[in-house]
Amino acid sequence: MAKTKSLLTDISLKGLEIAPSQIRGAVRIVPLLRRQVRGDLRLLRRSYNEDIAVVSLEGKITEPGMKYFSYVPHGLVMSWSDDGSPVASFGGQMLKPDGKSFNSCCASVRLMQRMAKRESKNQLRFLPLHLAMEGFLSLFFSGPDIAWSEYSKYALSHGLGSRYEYSFSGRYIAGLEDALRVFEIHERQVGVLVFVAEALASAFVVPTPEDYRALHTSLLEDFYGELIYQYSFMYDTTCPMVVAVDDAQINSLTDLKTAIALMRSDWASFQGFMAGGLLQRQLHSQRVYTAGPFQMQRFITSLQPKEENHIGEAIVRDNGELEYLKTYRLSATQTRRVYLLSQLAKYNWNIDATAKALGHTHDELVSRLEASGFGYLLNQQVRDAARKKVKKSPSYQRKNSPKK
Repeated sequence: MAKTKSLLTDISLKGLEIAPSQIRGAVRIVPLLRRQVRGDLRLLRRSYNEDIAVVSLEGKITEPGMKYFSYVPHGLVMSWSDDGSPVASFGGQMLKPDGKSFNSCCASVRLMQRMAKRESKNQLRFLPLHLAMEGFLSLFFSGPDIAWSEYSKYALSHGLGSRYEYSFSGRYIAGLEDALRVFEIHERQVGVLVFVAEALASAFVVPTPEDYRALHTSLLEDFYGELIYQYSFMYDTTCPMVVAVDDAQINSLTDLKTAIALMRSDWASFQGFMAGGLLQRQLHSQRVYTAGPFQMQRFITSLQPKEENHIGEAIVRDNGELEYLKTYRLSATQTRRVYLLSQLAKYNWNIDATAKALGHTHDELVSRLEASGFGYLLNQQVRDAARKKVKKSPSYQRKNSPKK
């Protein structure tokens, strides 16, 4: 098969099978099985014990000295072979310590270089999910290139400055820990689709079944969006999925085998449809690292403010097979923020042009930017003028008038 070095345009489960889901409360976990396990790519978890990680973003388009701060419970070490030969099993590899740590009066801190850092000829350390989140935070980071009069001196000098997002540890998702503890792990299982109250929370894929068994509980150390956290407490059941074999049509073992195969196919198709917000979406991808026949990329789905949106990272084999995948579902608030930035960037950060494209007045867009936490990008005069005009508008007065 011809090799491809192109960027991901969508998520394909090529080489993977969707198995029947397992349910506990509001948590539905759908196993992903690999048809052919090669063994020439392996992932190993490297645990970190510090309260905070500070990652230097060398080589980025942001300002010199830009850093990423977060709680990072573990990294992944990727080992591969260039010729397709198996990589040594876990425990048989010599790994060197990564980063430095020091204690302060309030927290322990780990200092690290880069989200993905090569450690030896065929070994790469990267920070799972943080690789995707850092890419998300850096979107449209530089701010306006033209000195539009509406923007503050800070925005013109520093762009967006410090950006941050809130998320929830998997340990705070009600029912997830119990589900991971009691659910069966299949023989060829290399990943899962995780649903909470039938909302896709995360997709996770690794190269081999041995890797998955070692990383199964790492889903608790991942972070999840606000919607998933809320759903886990608001709902305690899932929608019933009725798939059965019609015994009236079964006259032999061959009939039974065929009926069961059809049932599993229908089940897999439906569960794939449930994940359509990720699997059937166009992606905007960025190449992070090329490792022999593998490519590491991070991505964001094409932004649709009224639909679910995901960010993530993937390692893809040169024949298009997915070897690693980890995703994060953006909250509605996170989507609105990045959508606003994308529209501003699309129209060269021109407030009037962007407002017209979004069907707003100039002052309505200014108010929307403030409500989204980007008011600091605009100078005080513009913000004050917009507040006065919006408060005088009929729609605002109707919305805020005392109810009789």
